Amino acid sequence: MRTDRQPSPVVANGERSDESVKRGPLAILASLRLTLGSLLLLLIAVAYIYERASEADATLPLVLPLSMLSINLLAAMVTNRAFRQQLPLLVFHLALFAVIVLVAMGRLTYLRATTEVVTGGEHLGMDRIQAGPWHWGAKDFVHFENLGFRIEYKPGLQRDATVNQVRWRDEMGIPRTMEIGDQVPLVIRGYRFYTSSNKGFAALFRWEPHGGKAELGSVSFPSYPANKSEQQARWRLGTDDLRVALNIPEQLIDPETTSHFRLPDRHDVTVDFFWRIAILKPGESVLIPAGRLVYVGLTTWMGYNVFYDWTMPWLLAACALAVLALGWHFWSKFSLRPWQPD
Repeated sequence: MRTDRQPSPVVANGERSDESVKRGPLAILASLRLTLGSLLLLLIAVAYIYERASEADATLPLVLPLSMLSINLLAAMVTNRAFRQQLPLLVFHLALFAVIVLVAMGRLTYLRATTEVVTGGEHLGMDRIQAGPWHWGAKDFVHFENLGFRIEYKPGLQRDATVNQVRWRDEMGIPRTMEIGDQVPLVIRGYRFYTSSNKGFAALFRWEPHGGKAELGSVSFPSYPANKSEQQARWRLGTDDLRVALNIPEQLIDPETTSHFRLPDRHDVTVDFFWRIAILKPGESVLIPAGRLVYVGLTTWMGYNVFYDWTMPWLLAACALAVLALGWHFWSKFSLRPWQPD
């Protein structure tokens, strides 16, 4: 009986040839049209993120085209025999696939945040958190102590080097100390803490309620010297909302010469209870119906930029592997013939 159906082509080892695969669903996923479309979507996503200038909105627009590119590249490696026959080319495309997947995973699991820690105090939480939907880090278990800092200023109030000494416990529970800065981070459980330009003064108080236990508290004033003329903050004491202002009669940082950030030699704080105003120097106190408020003194606080992305070392390794594999491929290709023919 005659039939028009032709047998599927086979290779010597009995496997189906690439021709049948190229006509299947993988052909669509491996097509250059999908590559071009994915790159176009990635370009649109980058432009959208640039215009919106919001990292929190960047995850989905980036992950979608990156996922399409990874599927496209994986399908191309399956359908294209040349990738499997040339080991350097295969390694290069596998490394490129790893880079795309890691970038997408990095966007899904990253974290950026800020935090402020009073000198002598301990970091207990983060503020202004932006994180990917799959962030699994242990940010609530990261603690360290701010031991103090030094900041140099060039003429014109240009901030120079920032050196901040911190103390923390490593994974074995052993206390460690180090100096960090804007470029040298403290790394705990993958979280990287960098010093920032955000720093200032904090007033320390001791609250002695009638018939209760004394408590220590602090009030952080706005960043200095950026907000030099606005050194005041609100503070909730029990059921009362207070306004505390820092008064510094001297010029701490001279804009005409080299200087450094320091505590004032003379200062006082104004505590506004809204029904009474008290001006206190260090060691002085004010008596109110609920108890006594003692102004202990002035200290400093440092602001930190927090960054978390577990994919960074793996991205570096994948990029290095891609470069080496591509160099291997071209070296193997051009070494087959002389560089300068006779």
